[in-house]
Amino acid sequence: MANRKTYLAVDLGASSGRLVAGRFDGAKLSLQDVNRFENGGVRFNDRLQWNLPGLWQHIKDGMRKARIEFGDNIASIGVDTWGVDFAMLGKHNEILANPYHYRDAQTAGILSSVFEVVSRNDIFHTTGLQFMELNTLYQLIAMKRANSPILHMADSMLLIPDLFHWLMTGVKTNERTNASTTQFFNPIKNEWAVDLLTKFDVPTHFLQEITPPGTNIGKLLPGLQEETGLKTIDVILPGTHDTASAVMAVPTVSTGRTDWCYISSGTWSLMGVETQTPLINERVGELNFTNEAGVGGTTRLLKNIAGLWLIQECRRIWQEEGRKLEWFHLVEAANESTPLASFIEPDLARFVSPKSMPNEIRTFCRETGQTVPESDGAIIRCALESLAMRYRMVLEWLEELVGNRIETIHIVGGGTQNELLCQMAANACGRRVVTGPIEATAIGNLMQQLIANGDVGSISDARQIIANSFDLTTYEPEHASVWNEAYPRFLEILQ
Repeated sequence: MANRKTYLAVDLGASSGRLVAGRFDGAKLSLQDVNRFENGGVRFNDRLQWNLPGLWQHIKDGMRKARIEFGDNIASIGVDTWGVDFAMLGKHNEILANPYHYRDAQTAGILSSVFEVVSRNDIFHTTGLQFMELNTLYQLIAMKRANSPILHMADSMLLIPDLFHWLMTGVKTNERTNASTTQFFNPIKNEWAVDLLTKFDVPTHFLQEITPPGTNIGKLLPGLQEETGLKTIDVILPGTHDTASAVMAVPTVSTGRTDWCYISSGTWSLMGVETQTPLINERVGELNFTNEAGVGGTTRLLKNIAGLWLIQECRRIWQEEGRKLEWFHLVEAANESTPLASFIEPDLARFVSPKSMPNEIRTFCRETGQTVPESDGAIIRCALESLAMRYRMVLEWLEELVGNRIETIHIVGGGTQNELLCQMAANACGRRVVTGPIEATAIGNLMQQLIANGDVGSISDARQIIANSFDLTTYEPEHASVWNEAYPRFLEILQ
């Protein structure tokens, strides 16, 4: 393996980041952690922002470590992150402000006033995107309404992965998969929906050219080469939206078919199907599904679901109280709690950023006349079972939209390690669930680089290699009648 090329994936999630090395022997891909670090929003004067300098330092530290570990065998590097957030650069390439976190309160309650300017229907039919207050469109509108001088000072807008690729190469671009999360990208025309921004009097001069994943944008800047020791590597755009890279890593040979769906499971659960073209019609809009760009020119027809954010926030609150709770403690406690006792609606705005997630869950159950979960285990079980029921609801909608039964649910990402939730998903949905790989986002990132470099022929080939390279686990449905009986109770609490 000493003479094999190495590829580097920078994979930044909302709660953690990593730099992972991938090595390919012609048949299997192997991974090696190079650098892992924490991530999350930081409050400045009651505004939630990203620690951009800290993230860049972590990335550079990982690049230096990779050079020490792998020498000159490193072929390329690419960055993927969450969507929607961005930084603005001035005409002298200074970063004008630290990027805001999508959970910052600046867009709270903004949608109703937005629809007074442009109707919900018009926005959806232009962009095909689901309506979430955190979308880039509403962040820009909020800045406009606050008379932010940054909008007019800005010379370039770079989404978060675009920003890091610019820091690496000096090349400014907006990669397509992440651009599609902004809600001012037209997926039919494959271009910015400039007219939509103009209707809100938001400037558009700072938008960059949209570039597809798989593009080689060049070498590292000379100063960064000196700083990291990486002299010859290329920078290749993966699917820079982390879900695009995660979906690329779904280990199925059924490429181009809709008899399987995916859940990219982490802080968010992104549940959807891969289609060859966007699906934009009244029913898709009514159900608030989204059409986001995928790799290989595909579309990710999906819905955002709250995900393990519910559990992460409970654990954070309990840790602030001085209780050292590991993940396995919470899962064990949930497993021992009474099943299907109460539910929440995971995607309500009240669960986006509450002061105390455990208290918010208890309050919701009390307000809806359900058994109030008092113990840690009962709260976690309530959240997990509610997610599983939400998966069932979204599965039914997906089958309606694509017009056929979905036989298999592929769960990829860090959430695959929560075996209790994976089994609950199989039970609630009545479908086979196949989980793995855990590091799906980094793997999809690496595979896009391998394809761009000619080491792997196609996405279909890449998925077969992934299936052969990583452990997968299958969950069959259990206790179907019990879950079927509980499902109407879940539907009753929906608001």
